[in-house]
Amino acid sequence: MAAKKAANAKDTGGKGEESPSRVRITEARDGIDQVPMPSRHEPSQEELTELYRRMLMIRRFEEKAGQLYGMGLIGGFCHLYIGQEAVVTGVQAAMTDADSVIGGYRVHGHMLACGISPKDVMSELTGRAAGISKGKGGSMHMFSTEHKFYGGHGIVGAPVPLGAGLAFSHKYQEDGGVAVIYFGDGAANQGQVYEAFNMAELWKLPALFIIENNQYAMGTSVNRASAEDQLYRRGESFRIEGMQVNGMDVLDVQGAAETALDWVRGGNGPVLVEYMTYRYRGHSMSDPAKYRSRDEVQDVRTKRDPIEAAKAELMKMGTDEDSLKAIEKEIREQVNEAADFAEQTPEPDLKELYTDVLVGSYG
Repeated sequence: MAAKKAANAKDTGGKGEESPSRVRITEARDGIDQVPMPSRHEPSQEELTELYRRMLMIRRFEEKAGQLYGMGLIGGFCHLYIGQEAVVTGVQAAMTDADSVIGGYRVHGHMLACGISPKDVMSELTGRAAGISKGKGGSMHMFSTEHKFYGGHGIVGAPVPLGAGLAFSHKYQEDGGVAVIYFGDGAANQGQVYEAFNMAELWKLPALFIIENNQYAMGTSVNRASAEDQLYRRGESFRIEGMQVNGMDVLDVQGAAETALDWVRGGNGPVLVEYMTYRYRGHSMSDPAKYRSRDEVQDVRTKRDPIEAAKAELMKMGTDEDSLKAIEKEIREQVNEAADFAEQTPEPDLKELYTDVLVGSYG
């Protein structure tokens, strides 16, 4: 047992090293069908260009959000997604219009991936009336039923039972949709997660549970906080199939998501996918991230950055440097325009304090 634990600790030591070169899946068990081994998605040049564009939009948007926070234009908490862009971009590319999305509080990128305008998201971050939630949701509690994005939730682990509810709705309505449920390695230790796992498998709900393992939760490495640090195995006791996938390669991400979604749509019940990723910034804007070295972060940036990897692959396909620079320029202009719009648009009227408030009565 001690040797096994030591091996696990070495695998995911919270040192920015874990990024599987191959997919790991849970072991086959008697009487239980096993999710197939996925393959890396093979895109056309046009398709990869779009994936690159989406990741770059998230990166530049988050960098600008960090600047606005420093200027005092974004209040409260603000959790940036820089470094993790490949996960939501690759998963979203595998989804259909029937699917729904729910996440935790690091979700600016998820909203952009769902097709929500950068202006609407940035206005929400800055608490403006033009924001996607009328300026009342802020960074952590954005919402858009129009885009089938159901939050933005500040309670750790909350997206999992709520997402199981979304999956139940898809099954009840027989609309062919899957609830795609994002949570982090820290949330993976919450009790409500396992209650939701039990119901989701028991009722064979169309749910894709995604752990974005950025290795540090709020600031403690996975192997120091989790007795079982191979998080893709967390569904085994509920007979939920699991995979561990390189989350720093958008094509690995998309390939695994396509396989998992096909499995779920086939009526086989939920799948748990652990994407091994890495955040470059602190947990939130107030986190100096002193629990890891600058060299560690720089090593990941240099060797495994998802955007640079996609860029290199595009150049191998024949995309020239001028085309990539044009994409960069276009996205910077869109992000700057969104920031300018957010700064200039008014805050909500005070009467909005009394709208969208649900009141219950008892007795």
